Formats: sequence, C-alpha cells, structure tokens
Amino acid sequence: MSEPSASSGQSELFKSTINEYLDNLPETVHLQLYRSPETCLAVFRLLPSLAKFYIMTMLFQDAAIPSTDLNRWIKSSSFNGSRNLSKIYQNDSLKRLKALNLLKETRRIFTHPQTGQTTQLPFVSLNPTFRQSFRNALTGSRDANEVVEDNNLESIETISVEFLDTYCLHRWESILHFMVGSETKELPSVGVLTLLRYSGLMELPSDREQREHLGDDYEFQPKLQQSSSIQTLKNLLITQNGFQFLLQDINSQIWTLLLQYLKMSEKLMMNPVEVLNFIFMLGSLELGQGYPVDPLSDTQKIMLDDLIDYGLIYTPSKTNKKIFYPTRLATTLTSEHTNFKTSAAVIDQEITNSKNSNNQGTIVVETNFKIYCYTSSPLQIAILNLFVHLKARFANMVTGVITRESVRRALINGITADQMINYLGSHAHPWMVKQAEDKLARKLELESSIGNAAGQRQIDLEILPPTVVDQIKLWQLELDRIQSFKGYLYKDFSTDLEFEKLLTYGEEIGVIVWKDRARKRFFVTQEGNGQLLDYANRIIRGNS
Repeated sequence: MSEPSASSGQSELFKSTINEYLDNLPETVHLQLYRSPETCLAVFRLLPSLAKFYIMTMLFQDAAIPSTDLNRWIKSSSFNGSRNLSKIYQNDSLKRLKALNLLKETRRIFTHPQTGQTTQLPFVSLNPTFRQSFRNALTGSRDANEVVEDNNLESIETISVEFLDTYCLHRWESILHFMVGSETKELPSVGVLTLLRYSGLMELPSDREQREHLGDDYEFQPKLQQSSSIQTLKNLLITQNGFQFLLQDINSQIWTLLLQYLKMSEKLMMNPVEVLNFIFMLGSLELGQGYPVDPLSDTQKIMLDDLIDYGLIYTPSKTNKKIFYPTRLATTLTSEHTNFKTSAAVIDQEITNSKNSNNQGTIVVETNFKIYCYTSSPLQIAILNLFVHLKARFANMVTGVITRESVRRALINGITADQMINYLGSHAHPWMVKQAEDKLARKLELESSIGNAAGQRQIDLEILPPTVVDQIKLWQLELDRIQSFKGYLYKDFSTDLEFEKLLTYGEEIGVIVWKDRARKRFFVTQEGNGQLLDYANRIIRGNS
C-alpha cells in the first residue's frame, strides 16, 4: 500500500528518482563520491531547501552543534488539526541528510552542576569529507586529479550552443520516435535499444507473450552478456511504462534512462562511483566548451560512446575521440530549472528561443469531445494517438475525438486521467486560453459586483471544457474502483496513553493514512513506519 497522491497511477519506475538511488548506496560509496567537488555540488542541488540551509550553516563550522539548534531555524505552524507542516518538512529534510550520510549524529554526556545527574544530549555535524569537497567547489579550489584541470583548454575550439542544441535534440528525438513507432531515417544504436528493453520501456514480442502468459509472476531478467542484434531489437514494442515515459519532461526522461544505465553498469562490473561522478561532473561543465578525453578513467571513456548515443555528449570525430562537448541535456541534469519543455513541445519550437519563449499551443478541444491539433510533428501526433481516436490527417493538422474506448485503452496502458488532461491543457491553442481568460474575467467581475469575495477565490481558470475533463475522470473511475496502499496497521495497544502518544506523533510527522479512535487502530505509511517505531521504542525505554 503506498501513500495516496496525485500521481498514484504512475508506475513505480518514475518514482525511483536519483535521490532514492543515492539513498540506497552504502556509506563507503557515499564517501568515495564526496571526494569529488562536482558530485558534492550536484548532491547539494538535489536537496530540499531546508536541508541546503542546514548544510550552509554548518559548512564552515567544524565543531558539532546541538540537535536542538536545528529546531530554532524553523517556524512552528499547525494546519489541518494536529499536523505541524514545518515539523514534517524538517523531518523530511533531516531524513534526506542522514540517508545520504551528510549529517552525523553523536551523543555527549553532561553532568548537572547542582544535582550531579548525567544526561546524554545529541549533537550533529557535517560529513567531513563532504564538507571539505563542497568548500572546494564553492571557493574554487581544485583537486590535482580534476578531469579538466589544465590541458590548455583555451586552445580547444568552442562550438556554438545552437549547434549542440540541434544535435542533442536530434539524438533524443530519434529515441522517442522509435518508441512511438514513427518512421525514422536512423535507428537508435544497439546500446540504446538494449537499455530501453532492460529498463522495461520497451519489450520484444516474445517478452510480451511470456508476460501475458505468466501474468503477475512474470519478471523480466535480461542477460546483458548476450546482447541481441539490431535486427532483433528493431522489433521492440512500447510498454505501459513506456507510455508514461513519453509524457514526462525531458529532464525526467534523461534521469529515468540514466538510473537504469547505472543499474545496468553495475551488472556489467563498471565502477558505480566513476559512473556517478562523471554524470554529476557533466552537470557542472560549461555549455559550448570542449573538454579533453585523456584525463577520463577507462570506465568514463566507455561511457562516452553511450552518452553520445543519448545526445548528452558530442564529439567532432567518431573515430578519434580526443575532445568532448557536453550538450544542454547534460549540463541541466542537476539544475533545478531546465530550458526544455515536454518531449512533444520541444520538436515544435526552436531551441535557441526556448529560454525566453512560451510554448505555442496547438490543440483545440470542443465540448463534443472533438479535437483539432495544428501540427505536422510525427511525435506529437503519435503521443496524441495514445488517448485520442484520430480520424483525419492533413498537411498541418490532425482531427480526432476523445472516446471511452480510446481513454480506456490509454488507462489500461498506464496513462492517468490527470496526465491526459494536463497534456491537453498545456498544449491548448492560444484561442482556447484567451476564451478561458475572458470567461474567468466575466465571472470575477460578476462575483465582485455582488461582493462575494469567497466566490472569487473559488473560481479557477478552465482552459478545457469541464464536460470533457469530468468525463475523462469518470472513465478512469470505472477502472479505479479500489485503491491500495502499502503500510502497517497498529492495534492492540497496552494503554490508551500509548495509543494517543503514537497517534499524535504520527499525525505530526504526516505518516498516518487512516485512524479509528473507537477501536484504537491506525494505519501508517511504509516510509514512516521506521520513524514511528523509533519513537515507540523511546517511549518504552522512558517508561522502563
């Protein structure tokens, strides 16, 4: 049972973010990673804002600080009953820091000067390896083994950003076109197709037959040492996870494949530390600047060929790789903001204007469920075809209709109603947006004229026809009769006080999914069970 959310229909594949991958690494690997300033900078960018604040506060302070000082840096707030949102946010931030072994906790014994009683107080300090490397990253200090240290970078030719943007998008689009079955002049490489199959985004007809035969007992276990030929892999078919993958933004798509690449590289006996360091290093390099290949390790040189196929790296010569250029897909890997839109929108706009231009919508949705899309992009048409019954195609437009069958087909393949609605709304034609804004202005004016301030706050911008939005959600409800959540049921408490203490603490940290005070039972999320057990053990020790 998993905690309910707006994206509960999404596959677990897309919940496996880089943060979760890093959390599951052993401490010895973390220590090796933190020797690289670029990796420390990338990890810092991936942290919550409060966790970043804690790190910056302790970065230049070598001595440990009392754990109680951490509570002074948050403002207590309580909403929705007993839920303390600030405390929940603090617990999540500290959990991230401890999972990454960035925060070390120690206990010191103090003796009361008057009573003579001794007590243990917790202290926290920053991981010393991370602290030193992160200092170097911020102050500009360089390690002697840095990849791009001297090597006369000034003599390396710079390539225009426009060229790199066009190159990387051409590479990435070829992968997406292959996934949706569009005609492509050039197939992706064997390495890319192998990764698509390994990650579960695509499967061979034989894989699908076996999966349908075994049902829930099916588990795909590819033999990486026995690579398939291009003639075999070109028959790959898109899977449920693949449909969801197409609707992610480009940065999420890149990370999805890179995470699978990391797992695959471990099975191929590649050093995961060198793989991760190279990926994180790319995020700190300068777009348009060339870098020498010679300082790279053997593992990282092997990675070059794969990252070229994904469009993350460009080399002027395919045979003599002495210089590599990171593309925007690589330099924005650890950035909080990316200049790329969704995969379908990227094809329809010039990348050179992506920083300052808005995505021009192309889709018109009518109240009778008819759709008109002004585009000639094969990829956008293929994505639209996932949940729309297309009827006609013209030189610069396709027409179709949203039907119960087309929506159910998409739902069965793993595309949620919210994904379809968000896609249509984000690609809505400017005419639809203007109509919605005019309608919103009239409603606000009406509510304002009668002095209904509460009504004004409840009015939202409705770009899509409400009848279409509601019907798509109703079609999803036909399939989503039952929701399941992973977690633990707490019951049979020894005392009422014990039940109330655990329930109150669980609500404060936001891990309670369901409660029944009459029967003294409550249900806890799988992620929050460990934290609640620690608190229960402290209560037991205190009573003892």
